[in-house]
Amino acid sequence: MSGIPHDHYEPKTGAEKWLHSRLPVVGLLYDTLMIPTPKNLNWMWIWGIVLVFCLVLQIVTGIVLVMHYTPHVDMAFASVEHIMRDVNGGYMLRYMHANGASLFFVAVYAHIFRGLYYGSYKAPREITWIIGMLIYLLMMATGFMGYVLPWGQMSFWGATVITGLFGAIPFIGEGLQTFLLGGPAVGNATLNRFFSLHYLLPFLIAGLVIVHVWAFHSTGNNNPTGVDVRKGSKEEAEKDTLPFWPYFVIKDLFALAVILVVFFAVVGFMPNYLGHPDNYLEANPLSTPAHIVPEWYFLPFYAILRAFTSDVWVVQIASFVTGGIVDAKFFGVLAMFGAIAVMALVPWLDTSSVRSGRYRPMFKMWFALLVVDFFALMWLGAMPAEEPYASFSLIASAYWFGYFLVILPLLGVIEKPDAQPATIEDDFAAKVAKTGSAKADAASQPAE
Repeated sequence: MSGIPHDHYEPKTGAEKWLHSRLPVVGLLYDTLMIPTPKNLNWMWIWGIVLVFCLVLQIVTGIVLVMHYTPHVDMAFASVEHIMRDVNGGYMLRYMHANGASLFFVAVYAHIFRGLYYGSYKAPREITWIIGMLIYLLMMATGFMGYVLPWGQMSFWGATVITGLFGAIPFIGEGLQTFLLGGPAVGNATLNRFFSLHYLLPFLIAGLVIVHVWAFHSTGNNNPTGVDVRKGSKEEAEKDTLPFWPYFVIKDLFALAVILVVFFAVVGFMPNYLGHPDNYLEANPLSTPAHIVPEWYFLPFYAILRAFTSDVWVVQIASFVTGGIVDAKFFGVLAMFGAIAVMALVPWLDTSSVRSGRYRPMFKMWFALLVVDFFALMWLGAMPAEEPYASFSLIASAYWFGYFLVILPLLGVIEKPDAQPATIEDDFAAKVAKTGSAKADAASQPAE
């Protein structure tokens, strides 16, 4: 399972030996739970269990919702109202499913930015990172298709706008758009296709999650120092690690419980906070909403899509060089997907020999700006496509690409990193000593 030396499952009884020789599922589960895990993991390593919980929640609630949903343009909106009003617990199931998607994306963005900061994409974990980005793309596709199913105003017009992007692709765009829609415009065929894919893609995501977990179990887990676990002997490895069970399982479950308190508070008291009011009106192809916006988790890339208009010099140059093939709309599509592609390529764009951002002083500053830039793009994506938001979106988009394509490669050359600990054990011991010193100082303070 892992390159780190550790005890493997050994069947003891006759029944265990019989099962293990034919289907070693118990051994696989044992090796997964007892895998040596760096003992200095901080609280940013709890998002994995949140993501697994969200995936299970979405699949389970989705299966039950499908039992009462009708994928037809004349009945979809009414069937959702039926779920909300007539099905026992239907309103709770729907609100858990809708807000579960938001929690899913909160967790995946925290998971991705943690990986970007601590260098979890660096060798030998490039494949793990690529699989994770594929899961993210499938999540985006699944979330978009799910947003269409209630067949509200924003569902219909969001589908019209997003599928229209594929029509901007030269030569094949029109045919591709017609294939996605199932006809010349968003209609019943579109709703059926999106319903089918929305139901099936989560199971594909679940399969990729298993591969993702298998991948990082094969290479070992990253940690805040970026220093590898010693692999010379089992005794050395045990100084740097602890078994995943019970130490990190309990820690993860505690963090999940805290997050679920917040989640169920949102579901119970403000379930529609993240929804758009127009989506509580039935879809009307003859009435266009004043401002079409996607769900909040798409907003950063929606802002990038809209930032590159025909007035932008990069777009004008691209259009001139390609003889008009790459127009503003197609350039925006390329920029939107390119913004995700540069994240996927970060293992090869980051030239630094130091894995963790903790020991890279210049990197910390640029990374902090990237996080601010991401939230700025999220805000700008919800704003109207007019000034000054258009100019701000262009600046924020330029920084996003500049960070991955220019800043990261240069930092590896010009940055002088801080000294790293020799081993994970040294980092853990220093943290324990610091915590103990802080507690001693607090205890020595006189009472008020």
